[in-house]
Amino acid sequence: MSAHDGTESELGAEQEHLAESRRQLARMRDRTESMDSAAAGDWVSREYLESTFALRMKQLADDPTIPLFFGRLDMVSTTSTTEASGAAGAAGAAGAAGAAESFHIGRRHISDPTGEPMVIDWRAPVSLPFYRASRTEPMGVGLRRRYGFQHGRLTAFEDEDLAAGEDEDYSAILEAEIERPRVGPMRDIVATIQPEQDVIVRSDLSRSVCVQGAPGTGKTAVGLHRAAYLLYAHREQLTRQGVLVVGPNASFLRYIRDVLPALGEIDATQSTIGELVARTLRSVNPRLEVRGEEGAAVATLKGDPRLAEVLRRALWSHVTTPSEGLVVPRGARRWRVAAYEAEELVASLRRRGVRYGAARAMVPQSLAHRILVKMEDSGDSPDDRVQDAVARSKPVKDYAARMWPAVDPARLVWRLLSDPELLAGAAEGLLTADEQALLLWDRPAKAPTSVRWSLADAVLVDEAADLVERTPSVAHIVADEAQDLSPMMLRALARRSSTGSLTVLGDLAQATTPWATRSWAEALGHLGKPDAHVEQLTRGFRVPGEVIEYAARLLPHIAPDLDPPTSVRRSRGELSVVSTGSMSETLVETVTAVLAREGSVGLIAPDAIVAGLADDLRAAGIGFAVLGEDEATEGVATEFARHLDLVPASLAKGLEFDHVVLVEPAAIVAGEHDRVTGLRRLYVCLTRAVTSLAVLHRQPLPVELGPSSSGN
Repeated sequence: MSAHDGTESELGAEQEHLAESRRQLARMRDRTESMDSAAAGDWVSREYLESTFALRMKQLADDPTIPLFFGRLDMVSTTSTTEASGAAGAAGAAGAAGAAESFHIGRRHISDPTGEPMVIDWRAPVSLPFYRASRTEPMGVGLRRRYGFQHGRLTAFEDEDLAAGEDEDYSAILEAEIERPRVGPMRDIVATIQPEQDVIVRSDLSRSVCVQGAPGTGKTAVGLHRAAYLLYAHREQLTRQGVLVVGPNASFLRYIRDVLPALGEIDATQSTIGELVARTLRSVNPRLEVRGEEGAAVATLKGDPRLAEVLRRALWSHVTTPSEGLVVPRGARRWRVAAYEAEELVASLRRRGVRYGAARAMVPQSLAHRILVKMEDSGDSPDDRVQDAVARSKPVKDYAARMWPAVDPARLVWRLLSDPELLAGAAEGLLTADEQALLLWDRPAKAPTSVRWSLADAVLVDEAADLVERTPSVAHIVADEAQDLSPMMLRALARRSSTGSLTVLGDLAQATTPWATRSWAEALGHLGKPDAHVEQLTRGFRVPGEVIEYAARLLPHIAPDLDPPTSVRRSRGELSVVSTGSMSETLVETVTAVLAREGSVGLIAPDAIVAGLADDLRAAGIGFAVLGEDEATEGVATEFARHLDLVPASLAKGLEFDHVVLVEPAAIVAGEHDRVTGLRRLYVCLTRAVTSLAVLHRQPLPVELGPSSSGN
């Protein structure tokens, strides 16, 4: 691979192409801004056009610090391209006359006034070889070029001759981009997507994919880039039906918030599982909210999939067999539906397998139809209007309501967890007496509005709401850190993707909840996608070798069946493990030294001592932000906005920092409900560093880490 510096004339030509691309992007934006919706025929069309123009303006937004393109493909002739890259679609991109063409690959499509492309969107078929072509399979590419940038200015490029027939050389530009210091929230990896990642990113919409990804393998970025790719490839369907990104907590969502917009995509909704089920709770009654907590044993039991059947039984127990028939006066006649006929009607509706609410809505019409048949048998000639009138009559409505009453999902769960008799009937043969006793509230609230609903309770209400009325489905869901979801939480995602597909992301070694999944096969079953493809990523591009090898000492104790991760970076990174008698003093010295370096810094600590560490930092005059705090306070800035973030161990999952200072590993382990979960939490915290990791401890290190060979 050959590198070029900024003195070469070709670099100047590339810089001019970048400048011209930026001018053309501005032209495209100006043209969109000048479009007038006044010509629309009605206000609905006008509103639609205005929202379309606003969306397009956001997609065409330009940040001068971000390069518009990051690579170039020089294709060989059309004939060669056709032979080598049918799957890539690159043949059609080459000129009709067979001449070789060059394509600059970037984050979005940019064209000149004649429609000729200045930059090709990375998701277009012709861009595929940029990520997958090799010298053994060139896919119609003669030369692949990568660009180096500083603050949006093109400074260098490297060329890779795929016709040489030799193994690929090391790319300094590629590694520099991977290791570039982080500032603020997570950024896209569009310039560094690896072949095994690209296969996942470009998976078809109809295919659900599960990614078991070790720390630093880019699984989160892969999931987000897959969402961006699907929005590009299936724009109309996904815009209409929706894309949902589900993360473990609000801090994580804020961390990833800029990735899709940087790729020109703003149509995806981001949420936590807690926010999803809380929304259902509020839709049932605006006064209901999640504000309670409970022990691990109770929450785990409420997350058990057996609760789905308990809820189903409890709901359908409201349907009663009529003890007497229906009598409907109409004119001078009285029409009757016998009790046995009503019982047959109930049985018929239940056999149809429709939702409780949908079946309930059918009852009045079904009763009215029976009466209509009797009218016809007597010689009358009633029409549909008569049937509708009978269905709306008070005797029919009252009879139907007694036989098939309306059920409020929150009230159902409230009764189930308050009423031992109702729970015993619904849980017979499913839950033991001890389990039923564990589920029941010690002090039942007098009404649903008085309940301090927990997250697990809200998930049960969400399940009950779906049993009553079907939950709307979106086209695609990206579920990150999915290993931490209970079976009932996974079912909540499953009903939101009943007609769509999923990208499931996680790492079984990082499972840190009492109800965490034990295998991806089990999780995919609860998600309703048992046939989803499972891809394992073990090549780490973010976490350096020395750090990942240190953390991997825990794997035999937390996930012995997983392949250990490996770092593919040349840089081994920096690891120091320091025992100290004065944590405050050592902490301030270490943090001060790290803050002098370029890049983001995360100070990760057991949740219980975060407040004390914050006091130490303030006393030393060090500015910082505390992850998880909604509002900035004195001496504390908004998370990810400062050079230093103070991170409770419980919120570290999914985040990355150039430099990490980790305090008291043993206390992190002890902070969980069992040792394996504690070691998994520690594994998460140890693998957040991209460049350096400093471990500070007064307490003895967990024995599973073994003797330290770095520092003393």
